[in-house]
Amino acid sequence: MFPQVGTEVSPTGVAPAGSGSDDTVLAARARQGGLDAFEELSRRHYRALYRVALRMLDDTRDAEDATQEAFERAWLALPAFEGRAAFRTWIYRILTNVCLKNRQRRRHVLLSLDEARDAPDTPQDEPEAIVERADRDRALRRAIAALPPEQRSPLVLREYAGCSYQEIAQILGITMPAVRGRLHRARVELMEAMRPWV
Repeated sequence: MFPQVGTEVSPTGVAPAGSGSDDTVLAARARQGGLDAFEELSRRHYRALYRVALRMLDDTRDAEDATQEAFERAWLALPAFEGRAAFRTWIYRILTNVCLKNRQRRRHVLLSLDEARDAPDTPQDEPEAIVERADRDRALRRAIAALPPEQRSPLVLREYAGCSYQEIAQILGITMPAVRGRLHRARVELMEAMRPWV
């Protein structure tokens, strides 16, 4: 019903400028039962949401399932969507709740790293450098996964989804000072955990 990972979207997961109706208009049409409008919203946001889910769950299948579940929940809850928050904020909140629920089922979850860190090794890389980078990456994944959910969620939304502090506050239902405080604590803990690699 909703797009899969291979669906044609821009690299950011958002429809290109000039692509027609904005999210507000599409959400209003979808609330009236317009499946085509909701499918367009899904196409616009699927890849970006999938990337957040992947960072939170570190498993492609779990991330796909969580993203699909978020869109399914959004479709069912759409009649109650009043547009007080942007559709993007609303769907991120749903996804975050799904991921947190899924993570509670899986206690030992590691987060994927930024794609730049996952780039394949080049022939000129020394074997020692490759091993050291892999060890550092594993340490960072473990450090992020070890963060409490209230710190990990805003960190992933900020660093991997590019959400503003205000969006994070809306997604998580917390205040802006709480967002700043949780992000600060998360970053301090990560710096401490990564001290041996600096």
